[in-house]
Amino acid sequence: MTTYREAGVDIDAGDEFVERIKPLVRSTFRPEVLTDLGGFGGLFGLRTEKYQEPVLVSGTDGVGTKLKLAFMMNRHDTIGIDLVAMCVNDIVVSGAEPLFFLDYFATGTLSVSKAQDVVRGIAEGCRQAGCALIGGETAEMPSMYAEGEYDLAGFAVGVVDKPKIIDGKSITEGDVLVGLASSGLHSNGYSLARRVFFDQASLTPESRLPELDRPLGEMLLVPTRIYAKQLLSLIGEFPLKGIAHITGGGITENLPRVFPKGVGARIDRSAWPVPPIFGVMSRLGQVDREEMYRVFNMGIGMILVAPSDTADHVLARASELGDRAFRIGEAVRVGEGDQQVTYAD
Repeated sequence: MTTYREAGVDIDAGDEFVERIKPLVRSTFRPEVLTDLGGFGGLFGLRTEKYQEPVLVSGTDGVGTKLKLAFMMNRHDTIGIDLVAMCVNDIVVSGAEPLFFLDYFATGTLSVSKAQDVVRGIAEGCRQAGCALIGGETAEMPSMYAEGEYDLAGFAVGVVDKPKIIDGKSITEGDVLVGLASSGLHSNGYSLARRVFFDQASLTPESRLPELDRPLGEMLLVPTRIYAKQLLSLIGEFPLKGIAHITGGGITENLPRVFPKGVGARIDRSAWPVPPIFGVMSRLGQVDREEMYRVFNMGIGMILVAPSDTADHVLARASELGDRAFRIGEAVRVGEGDQQVTYAD
C-alpha cells in the first residue's frame, strides 16, 4: 500500500509542527483576534469606533535571496523578522497601523525544528510591529526545492483613518527629509552582495574583515529593522507629509514614489554615516557609487518628509523613540525630464 509519507509528505510532522508553534502564534494575539490556530481562515474584528472612515491597507513580500544566506549559515530564527518587516514597513508609510499578518512557508521535506525557528522569527517580528499572526500555510512539496531549503512569503493588513492617509500629495519645495538609520542591508540586494562576497571575493560567512566588527555572515544576516511602532508615534505627533520605505532600488528609486509631480529631492550624502559593510562591498566588487545607491539602502531604511518648521522636533523625537535620525536633504522643484533625486557630497 502506497502512502503519502512514501511520496514525500509527512502529515504527522505537519501536525507536530502546528502544535509546536501554537504558543508562538498566540504570543502575538491582539484583543481583536477571534480564532485560534488551525481553522480555515483567521478572523479579526475591526474596531471601527477608533476610525471615522477606516481604510484597510495591505502589503505582501518575501525576503529574496537573503534566504540563501540563512541556508549557508544554517540559522533560521531571524529570517522571519525580515519577512514581517518587509510587509509592515510598506503599509505603515501610509499611516496605517499593522493589524494582522499571515505567512506562507514552502519546502520539499518539512523539518519541524527548522520551520519552528522560522515561525519563532515571524512571531518576534509581529510582536515588534504590534500585529497579530493569525494564520498561514505550510506546504510540503517534494522535488520542488533543494534539500534543506524553503521559501517564504508574507501578507500584512493594516488600517488608517481616511482623512489621515499619508500620500505625499502635499509635499512642497523646502520640506525637510529626515532619514532613519537602517540595521544593515535589510532584505534587498542580496543577489549582488552574495556575488561580490562569496563568488568574486571567495569569502565565507565566517570570514572576518578589518572594517567589520563581526564575521561577514553575521553582518549580512542582521534582521531588517521594523519601524512600525515608532512611525505611528511620530505620525500621531507631527504633520508628516510623506514617508518612503527604502527597499530594493535604494533611495534613488524609492523616494520618488512619494513625491507629487514637479517635486524631487536633493540628498546630502555626507549627512549620515554609511555602515562599513556597504563600503567593503563596493571595494571588493568594484561596484560604482551610483549603482550602490540604486540597489541598497546605504544606511537609511526610512525617509520622512516633514515641514521645515517641525523637522528638528521630528529628529529629536525619533531619537527618543530609539532610531538614529538624520537631516539628509530637502524637497526641491524639478522640471519635466529632470532626475527626481540628486545627490550632493
